[in-house]
Amino acid sequence: MIKKKLFKAPKAYKNAGFLNSRDARPLRILSEFLEPLSRFNYYNVKDTIVFFGSARIRPRSESIKHLRELAKNGNGKKAHSKQYQEKLLQAEIAVEMSRYYEDATELSRLITMWSKRLKHKNRLLVCSGGGPGIMEAANKGAALAKGESIGLNISLPFEQYPNPYITPKFNFEFHYFFMRKLWFMFLGKALVAFPGGFGTLDEFFELLTLLQTQKVGKKMSVILYGKSFWNKIVDFNALVKYGMIDREDLKLFQFADSPKEAFTILVTSLKENYPEFR
Repeated sequence: MIKKKLFKAPKAYKNAGFLNSRDARPLRILSEFLEPLSRFNYYNVKDTIVFFGSARIRPRSESIKHLRELAKNGNGKKAHSKQYQEKLLQAEIAVEMSRYYEDATELSRLITMWSKRLKHKNRLLVCSGGGPGIMEAANKGAALAKGESIGLNISLPFEQYPNPYITPKFNFEFHYFFMRKLWFMFLGKALVAFPGGFGTLDEFFELLTLLQTQKVGKKMSVILYGKSFWNKIVDFNALVKYGMIDREDLKLFQFADSPKEAFTILVTSLKENYPEFR
């Protein structure tokens, strides 16, 4: 019998094939809790202000440029086609919605400037979903204030890449949506929800459910930014009318329509809820 020389097998925690298998899914889930926890503990990050909002909302300058280019190229029969008119309308709406990008940037800047004056470092860092749109605006505002901010990015089929304004040491990449949402809430002391689509609605309503059912054991300030948008998208009063929620549930959030208004609400409520911010 010929003896074969065997090489050492890789340890289980270094076996990439195993770690990426179905059997190791619990380990991957756990790692998306423990690795951020380790990093936040190392940098002494205690709490955040979370920004939700659409990845599709662009800066005002970019939206205006696109509209002008579209209008410039619209001549002859093309200008009267249904397809062109729809694109033109979408571009006009994009310009209108771009105000939320600018407002998110300014609100984040105001928050970061205020938080930097607090006694302890890394208190109330702005935290976003890490991608473009409103998420980018939130990180950008913090950068303009020369502060740090967090980006909790998610791997998607259409490749959502981290925006360039995230503080590198606070740039995270998640596979599991529910672990990403856990980290939004785990450190969050306040939330500002800007206009958004399915993802924003999902995240916002999950938080409201946790607050309504008292599964969140801390006080959180929640702002819906853009009252006219939100009242068109969700008829909160109809939910009360049909008995789906109590009128008291409407006190779980407030509306704001300007960065200064939202900033005042946030600072006032944070000081009321947490002595360390007074």
